[in-house]
Amino acid sequence: MSQNAVKRLYLMQVGSMPEYQIPVVCYLVQTGDGRNILIDSGLPEIIPEDSQEFENGQDVIEQLARIGLKPHDIDMVISTHYDGDHAGRHAAFTKAQYIVQRVHHLDAGTNPRYASIRPEWDQPMERIRLVDGDTKLLPGLELIETSGHVPGHQSVLLRLPKTGTILLAIDAVPFAEGFTRDAQDDGSNPDAEAIRASTIKLLDRVEQEPIDLVIFGHDTEQWETLKKAPEFYE
Repeated sequence: MSQNAVKRLYLMQVGSMPEYQIPVVCYLVQTGDGRNILIDSGLPEIIPEDSQEFENGQDVIEQLARIGLKPHDIDMVISTHYDGDHAGRHAAFTKAQYIVQRVHHLDAGTNPRYASIRPEWDQPMERIRLVDGDTKLLPGLELIETSGHVPGHQSVLLRLPKTGTILLAIDAVPFAEGFTRDAQDDGSNPDAEAIRASTIKLLDRVEQEPIDLVIFGHDTEQWETLKKAPEFYE
């Protein structure tokens, strides 16, 4: 196995949507050569007025401290997208390089959807790596472009030495019940076609290769069954 390959995955709940009991989560990947890669950063310290349905819990910095890490220990932040429950603490990681789909970053520049937490994700360009489409980032870590929820959303595929292959669907498929080829479109969502295309893309991947675990972005029932930090998958 390559020295810089993926070695561990930690799951961290950093908040919730109390009305629906939906978890807000982020992930930490550690590699064999000692790098720490954060996937999303959760909710901002102060919830913006336009996001009052969310509630902070033990934030990402507290979660990282439980496994002995400080913000400056994070080498890379994979930004699946810039919604407030996914990119709310990005600015805390001052030593990290940010990885984001080019389409998403360019859209965010003029899209009011991401304006309330702009100081978090709008980092100097020398610290942002823009990627285009599916990207093998390092041994055992692949980004899968899954637009639909937003343009340039990305999911993450991890290959762990013992657990096997884990797919982090993030918001491409937030709930297990949506992971189907038979989703009904009632015409209410203008992005339904793109969401369906990305869902099928991920279903195809699951069929093409042995994927041992698919983790959905906000699925309460599944979340209760998973290992959470300080436990980890390896």
